[in-house]
Amino acid sequence: MWWIQQGLSVLPVALVTWTAATFIFAYITAVTLRHVDPLVPYISDTGTVAPERCLFGLMLDVSAFLGLANTYVRYKQVQALLGPEERSLHKLNKLGLVLGSISSSGMCVVANFQKTTLFFMHIMGAVMTFGVGALYILSQTLLSYHMQPHVHSKTIFTVRLSVGVWSITSIIIMFVSSVIMYSSLPGVDVAHKLHWIPGETGYTAHIISTISEWSLAFAFVSFFLTYIRDFQKINLRAETDLQSYHLYDSLQEASSANHSEASALLAGSI
Repeated sequence: MWWIQQGLSVLPVALVTWTAATFIFAYITAVTLRHVDPLVPYISDTGTVAPERCLFGLMLDVSAFLGLANTYVRYKQVQALLGPEERSLHKLNKLGLVLGSISSSGMCVVANFQKTTLFFMHIMGAVMTFGVGALYILSQTLLSYHMQPHVHSKTIFTVRLSVGVWSITSIIIMFVSSVIMYSSLPGVDVAHKLHWIPGETGYTAHIISTISEWSLAFAFVSFFLTYIRDFQKINLRAETDLQSYHLYDSLQEASSANHSEASALLAGSI
C-alpha cells in the first residue's frame, strides 16, 4: 500500500496539489496571453480576465470544498483524541472548526468576486481566506502544543509553529507594502492596474506586496501537509443494514399493506 492510500492522507495531498495547480495554471495562462506581467503579479490578477478567470474560479471553488473537508476531518480527529475533562481544548478545537470553515468559504468569495468588479467583496474574501486562515493555523498550533508528545512528535508542533510565523510575517509585510503602494498612487485605480513598469511610482511596494501574497498563499496551503501523518491513522468504515433478503419480498409486503389500508378506508366510507 502506498503512503497516500493510508487512511485519509489523500485529503491534504489533494488540497495542496489542487490549489497549487490552480495558482500555477492561472498564472501560466494569464502570462501567455499577456494579461499580466510575468514578474510576480497578484494571484487574483491571474484570474481577472477570461479565459483564465473561468479556470481560476472553478478550480478555487474545488479547493474551498477540499479545505472544508480537511478542516472537518481534523476537528473530528482531535475531538476523538481529547478526553472529556479537557474542556478548554475542546472549545479551542470547535473554534478551529469555525475558523477553518470561514477561511475555506473565503476562497469561494475570492473565486466568484473578482478584484476588478466588486473590489470590496474581493478584499473581504481575501481577509476571510488569509486573515482568518492564519488564526486557524494558530489554533491548530496551540492544539499541537498541548497534544505533544503523547499524540504526535514535537517536530510536528515545531513545523506548524514555523508555518504560523511564516504566515503572520507575510501578512504584516503584505499589509504594510500595500498601504505604501496605495498611498503613493493617489487618484490611480490600482485595482484595475494589471501592468506595471519597473521604476514607476509604487513599483517596489507592488513587487514586495505580490511576493508576500504568494508567500502567504503557499504557507497557508503547505500547512495542510502537516496533516498527512495524522490523517494516515483515520479509516472510514461503512455499515449496511439489510432489512430483507429479497428486494421484491419487501416491496410486495409494502404493496399488500397499502392495499389493506385502502380496503379499510373504502369499507369505512361505505
